[in-house]
Amino acid sequence: MFERRLFKEEHEMFRSSVRKFIEKEIAPFHKQWEEDGIVPRELWLKAGEAGMLCCTIPEEYGGLGLDYLFDVIVFEEMARSGFTGPGFLIHCDLVSTYVKSFGTEEQKKYWLPKMVAGEAIGSLGMTEPHAGSDLKAIRTRAVRDGDDYVINGQKVFISNGQLCDVLVLATKTDSTQGARGVTLFLVDTKLPGFVRGKNLDKLGMKGQDTSELFFENLRVPATAMLGEEGQGFSLMMTKLAQERLAQAIRSATVAETVIEYTVDYTAQRKAFGKTIADFQNTQFKLAELKTEAVIGRVFTDKCIEQFMKGELTEVDAAMAKMWLSNLHCKVVDECLQLFGGWGYMWEYPIARAYADARIVKIAGGSIEVMKHIIGRALFREHLGGSTIRPIAGSQDDTNSGKRAVA
Repeated sequence: MFERRLFKEEHEMFRSSVRKFIEKEIAPFHKQWEEDGIVPRELWLKAGEAGMLCCTIPEEYGGLGLDYLFDVIVFEEMARSGFTGPGFLIHCDLVSTYVKSFGTEEQKKYWLPKMVAGEAIGSLGMTEPHAGSDLKAIRTRAVRDGDDYVINGQKVFISNGQLCDVLVLATKTDSTQGARGVTLFLVDTKLPGFVRGKNLDKLGMKGQDTSELFFENLRVPATAMLGEEGQGFSLMMTKLAQERLAQAIRSATVAETVIEYTVDYTAQRKAFGKTIADFQNTQFKLAELKTEAVIGRVFTDKCIEQFMKGELTEVDAAMAKMWLSNLHCKVVDECLQLFGGWGYMWEYPIARAYADARIVKIAGGSIEVMKHIIGRALFREHLGGSTIRPIAGSQDDTNSGKRAVA
C-alpha cells in the first residue's frame, strides 16, 4: 500500500538479519526477562557480534561506518517484535552519538569500540526526582577539586541503569548560571562513589532495567568531561531532537504492527455468527487507524530524511514526537477494544503493547513540552522573530551541531 523509498537492497538484507537475530536470541527468552526485570549482558555481546549496535560509528573506532538507516532498522525491528527489554535505542542513538560527536579522541578510542562490541553498555543520566523535561533545573553537583571533579546527587528513571558501564551524566558546575551552568561527564561506573539504586518496578517495558542512581563523592578526572564546562545544556539540546525522532520511529512502527495483528485477530474471532471483521464498526475503525498510521509513517520518514541531511529542525522533531506518541497510544487503546477480554490478558501481545505505550507521552520530553516548543515557534514566526534552525544530522560534526541551540 505504501512504498518506503528510503531503504535500499543492502538495508533490507540487514533488516532480514536483525529479524533472525530477534527470533533466535530474544523471542524465546523475553518472557523470563520480563519476570527478572533485566536482560543478561550476554545478549549485548551477541548483538555486538551481529553488528546491531551503534551502526554509524566509524571504522576507526571499531564500528561499521554505516548510514543512520541501519540504526533505524534496529529500532524498527525491535519495536515490531514487541520485545522492549533490550535498551539498544538509548545505547546506540544517544550515548554513542554523544561520545562520537562531542568526545575527545581519547574518549572515543576508549569507549566506542567497547560500545560497538556490546562490552560496555551505555546509559544517559539526565532525569532527576525534581527535574524531568526541565533539564536546566537539575541539582546533581560537580565541584572542581584539583585535576578532578567531585560529584554528588541523584538520578531517576534511568534506562540501562543496572547494566551500564558508561554514563553520560548531566551535572551542575555553576548553580548560579541556569542552563549555562550545566556540564556533561562520561562516567565510568566502576569508580567508587557510583551507587546503583533499586531496579524500578514499572507499568510497562518490564524487561528493561530502569534505575535510580546515586553519586556519593564520586571523583572523576577532568578529562572525563564531555565537551567544555558549562556547555552541557547546549550539547543536550542538539541530541534531544534526535532522541525524539527515534521515539517517533518506534511509535510509527508499533502503530503499524498493532494494526496488523488486530486485523489478523478480528478476521478469525467470531461473535453473533460472524467474524469481528465483518462488522462495519471494525472495518471503519481500522480504516481510520490505518490511514493515520500511513500519514504518521510518511511524516516520520520525511523527518529521517531531513535528519540525514542535517535539515531536521527542533520543531519538526517535536511535532513528530508529539503526533506519533499520541497515535501510538490511540492505536493500542482502540485495537485492544477489538480484542475484547482477551486483550486484557498478558499472554496477548496487545496487552503488553498497551502497557508499554504509555511512557511514550512522557519519555524524551512530555507531550506538553512538545506543544510548548511548537507553540513558541509559531508565535516567534508570527512576531517576526528568528527563523527555526536545523538540528545536526547523524553525520555532522560537533561544531555544526551547535547551531541548533536557540
